[in-house]
Amino acid sequence: MKYDLPGDQGEVLPNLLGLTEQRAVDLAEAEGFLRAEMTLYDELHDGTTFDLDYVQRMHKLALGRLYAFAGKWRDVNLSKGGFNFPSVKFLDVTMRDFDQHVLKNMPDIYADRDALIRDIALVHGELLFIHPFREGNGRTARLLADMMAQKQGHGKLHWERIGRVRFDEYVQAVQQAALDNRQPMEAIIRSVFPS
Repeated sequence: MKYDLPGDQGEVLPNLLGLTEQRAVDLAEAEGFLRAEMTLYDELHDGTTFDLDYVQRMHKLALGRLYAFAGKWRDVNLSKGGFNFPSVKFLDVTMRDFDQHVLKNMPDIYADRDALIRDIALVHGELLFIHPFREGNGRTARLLADMMAQKQGHGKLHWERIGRVRFDEYVQAVQQAALDNRQPMEAIIRSVFPS
């Protein structure tokens, strides 16, 4: 489901490649995220810091060939299915707060798997609730979660386990994270965490 924007006519998002078919845009986005994942994994090391610069760079690597806004905070208000994401007016402050109070409090090394799962759930839920980008928020948040797990020696998360059957549960977990109830997102992350 695409975003609801005031005055939106459901058209293909203007892009740098001049693509006019949604299927072609979807394919270009998927290819971009695959390239970004390979680049970020090749660069991943014990000293990798997950901060705002990293998040913006992820997004730019993934969507920079397609969108001029790649790697930049959104400049439009968004809603999806009647749920309003935080106002663009406060987005810069919100992201700095996310960086200061969430990202900068993550340890470099985790002593146990449960603590890592809790922190991935916190970062993932908050980032999805804030929805800082015009497009590609879910994929960026999932890629960041994968990088967080892989930095600690685990594999990629099994996002395919969510599928269509559990997607509503996933959306509700994001909404609950916005209310400081992190248990639903922790349960989701635990269910997709590599064995």
